[in-house]
Amino acid sequence: MFPGLLKAQRLAHRAVSLLHRFQSTLVIAEHTNEAVSPITLNTITAAKRLGGDVSCLVAGSNCEKVAQELSKVQGVVKVLVSQHDAYKGFLPEELTPLILAAQKQFNYTHICAGASAFGKNLLPRVAAKLDVAPVSDIIEIKSPDTFVRTIYAGNALCTVKCDEKIKVFSVRGTSFEAASISGGSAMVEKVSAASPAGQSEWIEQKLTKSDRPELTSAKVVVSGGRGLKSGENFKLLYELADELHAAVGASRAAVDAGFVPNDMQVGQTGKIVAPTIVAINKDPEAPIFQVADYGLVADLFKVVPELTAALKK
Repeated sequence: MFPGLLKAQRLAHRAVSLLHRFQSTLVIAEHTNEAVSPITLNTITAAKRLGGDVSCLVAGSNCEKVAQELSKVQGVVKVLVSQHDAYKGFLPEELTPLILAAQKQFNYTHICAGASAFGKNLLPRVAAKLDVAPVSDIIEIKSPDTFVRTIYAGNALCTVKCDEKIKVFSVRGTSFEAASISGGSAMVEKVSAASPAGQSEWIEQKLTKSDRPELTSAKVVVSGGRGLKSGENFKLLYELADELHAAVGASRAAVDAGFVPNDMQVGQTGKIVAPTIVAINKDPEAPIFQVADYGLVADLFKVVPELTAALKK
């Protein structure tokens, strides 16, 4: 190898190493005040691939337990925790000033959160206040300034080079493994809450409680469409899902028909999942078989109860 070329390669490697050394990422933790949401652990894994230090910001009304939980995640060097009644509803109007203050104090080069309703609601406002363009729903990190995301309903991949001084991005949780909550010993640092913005007020939330896993973090999803013919027939899927310890989803057609509520919708306009697809349809030409990993041509009203009964044995 030519000496000049070897020297150039060494310099390039050194420049990349220095770039990684000066990276610092702030992960905005999504949580319930009692436990961290699974997508935050996926986001931490993504953040670690950027190189440099990874910190987490935990803001809530009584979230010390969550901060301690995140301090155990390997690769996280610092957990910032801020508690105030104004953060009770995790409103972006209240959280954004806190995030901006943290960025100003610690000079983070990257700010990220999971591409959930929480992250999608918060990060555009943060990016606007920082006067940068955000990158949404990334599925891969190629370098500290280059990301991959899907376009055209997932039919094409787009590689995006971000030249903003501060990179703000959301992470598709299903594209990254969840970080393990063990082996870490991050410092927990309390930060002062920003003055309440007072632009909006959190009143209450009414949540549907279920013993089944949440759609976006479930390892197994049993999903149904128009072929079930009614919401009552989704009971077949609920019974199968209980045996599989699975979440239950639905197609847009099933949701539009009023069979099930829209929080069960999966797909482009619903919740993103990354499944191995096992399809059951009595029509051998059904489009689902073009994308399914496994297919069974059969009547679901006969096969699903048989599957459920077999799993109970």
